[in-house]
Amino acid sequence: MDLIELVINEFEEEGGIDAISIVRSPAIEENFVALSKEARYELKTVDEEKRILMGALLIPEKPIVRFNEETEEEYQIFFSKQTVRRASELFLKKAKQSRSTLEHAIPLEGLYLAESWIVEDSAKDKSALYDMKMPVGTWMGSVKVENDEVWQNYIKTGEVKGFSIEGYFAEKVEMSKPKEPSEEDVLDLLISLLSKEQLESYADYPDSVKSNARKALKYAENNGWGSCGTPVGKQRANQLAKGEAITVETIKRMYSFLSRHEANARKAKGYGDGCAKLMYDAWGGLSALGWSRNKLRELGEIEDSK
Repeated sequence: MDLIELVINEFEEEGGIDAISIVRSPAIEENFVALSKEARYELKTVDEEKRILMGALLIPEKPIVRFNEETEEEYQIFFSKQTVRRASELFLKKAKQSRSTLEHAIPLEGLYLAESWIVEDSAKDKSALYDMKMPVGTWMGSVKVENDEVWQNYIKTGEVKGFSIEGYFAEKVEMSKPKEPSEEDVLDLLISLLSKEQLESYADYPDSVKSNARKALKYAENNGWGSCGTPVGKQRANQLAKGEAITVETIKRMYSFLSRHEANARKAKGYGDGCAKLMYDAWGGLSALGWSRNKLRELGEIEDSK
């Protein structure tokens, strides 16, 4: 089962915790963290007269099972101590102490976070006085309930038994180190930058070649290249997208690259499925394979065959 760390994207307006929900069986929504019942943490009534509830809001390094509806597979998420602490800080900074819901669905009035702290010592923490043994780094909270209906109908009856946070997080992506260009890549890049007067070049490739390169560039613009490709491959995509002339040496490289990676590109489900399809289209795709083959035959660089 995959284990994915969730982090806060502080560049996103909605990043972090949006509300604290009192729950019986929390729901799980796409791109939205509403913790499952395995991650629901017990509530303690620390002062019935003042109607104060205490509980863990978020526990670090605790695997939480979730379900991907598209792949129909289970996976696990977790939060680091740093993310838990930052989530607690941003919740207060954005003044969301009064943001509460019932079962992640119904907004509630009259509930607010009265206390918020991070457990520094499990044995000496305030929560230990109420037999709540929480690991170091846990975000604890005390919620004041001034809503009579909620207190009588949900808290006293035991209808709800725990806190559950809700908010927006991002998956932590471990970026691979960019590939170092080979000597061949550097040579090809230098050759491609030489002027048309210096080397014979051709620009009679079909519009579909340009279209494939543009689609690859558009995807990279929106999603980044990640660890895919070399500077040469990216430069090639820009050349083809603009319809620039390319040299015979470049056409040879194109034909070689596209021939070798055709099978992997056909297997790929899309640009997000590894690097095969993205870089294949960056080099012009299947249209460029056919054109480069025919062009090299025309120039006598490869033998004509059935």
